[in-house]
Amino acid sequence: MTNNANIVSHDDIDWFDPDADKLREECGVFGIAGNEEAAVITALGLHALQHRGQEGCGIATFDGQLFYNERHLGLVGDHFTQADLPQRLPGCNAIGHVRYATQGGTILRNVQPLFADLSHGGIAIAHNGNLTNARALREHCVQSGAIFQSTSDSEVFLQLIARSKAPKVVARLIDALTQVEGAYALVCLTKNKLIGARDPNGIRPLVLGDLKGSYVLASETCALDMIGAEYIREVEAGEIVVISGGKIESHFPFGKRKARPCAFEFVYFARPDSILGGKSVYDVRKRMGMRLAKDTAVEADIVVPVPDSGVPAALGYAESSGIPYDLGIIRNHYVGRTFIEPTQLTRSLGVKRKHAGNKAVLAGKRVILVDDSIVRGTTSKKIVQLVREAGATEVHFRSASPRIEWPDFYGIDMPDRDSLMAARMSLEEMTKELGVDSLGFLSVEGLYWALGEEARNNTNPQFTDHCFTGEYPTRLVDQDNSQSDKMTQLSFLVEA
Repeated sequence: MTNNANIVSHDDIDWFDPDADKLREECGVFGIAGNEEAAVITALGLHALQHRGQEGCGIATFDGQLFYNERHLGLVGDHFTQADLPQRLPGCNAIGHVRYATQGGTILRNVQPLFADLSHGGIAIAHNGNLTNARALREHCVQSGAIFQSTSDSEVFLQLIARSKAPKVVARLIDALTQVEGAYALVCLTKNKLIGARDPNGIRPLVLGDLKGSYVLASETCALDMIGAEYIREVEAGEIVVISGGKIESHFPFGKRKARPCAFEFVYFARPDSILGGKSVYDVRKRMGMRLAKDTAVEADIVVPVPDSGVPAALGYAESSGIPYDLGIIRNHYVGRTFIEPTQLTRSLGVKRKHAGNKAVLAGKRVILVDDSIVRGTTSKKIVQLVREAGATEVHFRSASPRIEWPDFYGIDMPDRDSLMAARMSLEEMTKELGVDSLGFLSVEGLYWALGEEARNNTNPQFTDHCFTGEYPTRLVDQDNSQSDKMTQLSFLVEA
């Protein structure tokens, strides 16, 4: 049942939510095969992945005869901690999902895992990422008679699998994957298989682990750590992993390729204690700060992080520069989401609900303020004002990522280009708009150095870095079609 009361408009919450100016990743996925406590373990794994999505969560299981699927709006801990979870979601195989909506609204029917009864049996699917040709595929399916139950692009996978003429489920999945473009990390549950798949560029992460003989799939290694599982390896770019009867088989329908993972996993999305591509996310973020200090040096008294995402880079900046690190901003971790009507008072207190200036640290100091990135700039501006109100004599803002000048179409809730501060302003204009004494960004070269690369390979980049460079790793079918439609409409109006 669809309940329109569950719809949340991000425009409505922008006035009070400091994180509305942060980039948000679509979701996290988890799966386990051959464990009597599959649902409980999946819930724990989703707890570890909660940072990847807080708007919805779900778990699907299979007990040998029936599929069970529970989906809810809200946090994992609000719905999947009850003692009766094994009775509600029985079975030894399970998949789970935490969601932040980038495609489709925040309504229950868009929460995953999605489930369908197909001609060859039931299948549940959970997806992290975005397809860049989802709209075109959806329109084609609808025109030929398909009925969609959600507005999420993830349902396109189910529709393509259902329509495939291939004889077996893995072949049907491969058939579906050959038709899609974009970024995806999938976990699928059938009556006798747990399947994981990663897009040919390896944009979205997916790892394989072992929990006492039970194979596990997860978006990040922190989920393996949560349940006490041993890390085996990453699912490779373009690989399909099929787990059945305690055995694993791999398929490479696109051929083997070198992964080109999303750089923003290291900048912001992944948990600091995760390992991606053999690299510690925490160490990479510290190195970002170290390089930032080298390239954008300025005289100051203290280095202050914007909590919590700016902490590792600020530590690296302080270590490299020799300037003391201190907690000049205190974050309130118990704010939650509110729906108080937006009055002038609540608008003005939006950032202060989550962040407070530590006057004992900031008063009379020249401050280097380090954050992970600058998107729209609205929250950064308010944070700067908060630091000045606490008595800072100078504020020097440093971004631990390069300038974000291009939107994302692979699962990041990225504004259009007109909303990106660095895309529409020069460095001098941004400095003035933010109200800071100086402003500095990590360079693209510095980012690659922090990632352990000597330099960016401009012919075949090692990472998906389009937000900084404008170079997209796949075709943007829906975006190109949309632009073409706009030009056609404009031409029609001019002719009229």
